[in-house]
Amino acid sequence: MAQSERRQAVVIHAGIYYGPASLKTDLCVKGKRMIYELCEKQGIPYRKCRKWILAQDEQQHEELDRTHKFASSIGVPIHFISLDEARNREPDVRARNAVLESPTTGIIDSHTYMSYLESDFQSKGGDLACHTTVGAVRPLSMGAQGYSVQTISASGESATVTTETLINSAGLDAIQVSNSILPPERHVKPYYAKGSYYSYAAAHPRPKTLVYPAPTTGAAGLGTHLTMDMTGAIRFGPDVEWVDDPSDLSVNEERLSAALHEIEAYLPNINREKVMPDYAGVRPKLGKGSAVAQGKGDGFSDFYIKKEEGFDGFVNLLGIESPGLTSSLAIAVMVDGLLYK
Repeated sequence: MAQSERRQAVVIHAGIYYGPASLKTDLCVKGKRMIYELCEKQGIPYRKCRKWILAQDEQQHEELDRTHKFASSIGVPIHFISLDEARNREPDVRARNAVLESPTTGIIDSHTYMSYLESDFQSKGGDLACHTTVGAVRPLSMGAQGYSVQTISASGESATVTTETLINSAGLDAIQVSNSILPPERHVKPYYAKGSYYSYAAAHPRPKTLVYPAPTTGAAGLGTHLTMDMTGAIRFGPDVEWVDDPSDLSVNEERLSAALHEIEAYLPNINREKVMPDYAGVRPKLGKGSAVAQGKGDGFSDFYIKKEEGFDGFVNLLGIESPGLTSSLAIAVMVDGLLYK
């Protein structure tokens, strides 16, 4: 998760895009409730700032209608607001046709959240080896006698640990780890979607609501949308750029012009000169299909969370992209159930 989440606020998703029978929907909806409860209990900073999804024409309105129908069918709060109400609440945001509001979408201080999980893990007896890579994983009798894991420290020192259970949650490297354990016929091809974010240095406009364009059929992302940090400073992104090297986190400045075009569709009074390339992250994907589940043929890829057949005690987590952070606590419960129940 730390590979994909920066030290600032990230979105707590509602679970409205991923189809009726997917792990992403199930775990996002459950994880959203769990993460809000944890924030309240542990004092982790968050804001339930809501999200608007905008339609600028009738075709986009139809996409919003589909999103509204699906969210309502699974009990996720969602509703349309009038264009007059939208203008009164966020006068700088342009919505020509319709506004769909998700009231349970919010943001969380991801650094504080991950710091809490780290300290909670260690307080329960967990050991954390930072700046350590996995050199090799060797199943012992197909996992019946555990797994031998070779590690390499930052100084180059090698060590080997043996474990009864192995949970592969290696983010961008998870497919590489999986392919090193499973036979060739069960190997998976990784895809890497780099997303660039853009900061905004001006004080105006500064909406207080997350703003997303209508979902686009077949698109691998949700469009260059408006999010914010815990202080209310806004930023835009991510876009989608397919890359071969997941370690390349440089922002491609040539993509700024296209991003500005998308941003001005819903925030027309933005000062273009104050929008600057900020940072990039890379999402581990299982294909180049749609980020939104819209039916057969859209190429939508679900989370892959599975106790691997023929390998005792081995649970694989592949393609854990958005809404991975929102789903994280529910994913943990699922993995625990796969191993111990």
